[in-house]
Amino acid sequence: MSDVVRVVALVSGRVQGVGYRWFARSAAEAAGLAGSATNLPDRRVEVVLEGEAGAVREVVAALGGPAAPGRVDDVAVEEQPVQGVRGFTTL
Repeated sequence: MSDVVRVVALVSGRVQGVGYRWFARSAAEAAGLAGSATNLPDRRVEVVLEGEAGAVREVVAALGGPAAPGRVDDVAVEEQPVQGVRGFTTL
């Protein structure tokens, strides 16, 4: 059985108003992950990913990769206890 993990990625740069949350959702769903993507008041986007560890690592890499819309300056990642979320929400 594979390891299931949960991470919260805080993405900074020009990531609001450029389709970034939808990009994150598409990448997460394609990888079979659950979670959410939310615009924060400080202009960052919070991306929560939960699922198989390898898939989470791949999506985290994509969050700051060349295909990401806008301009990503930093992706700060924190691992958290798994909560068993299902689906992916975009707020």
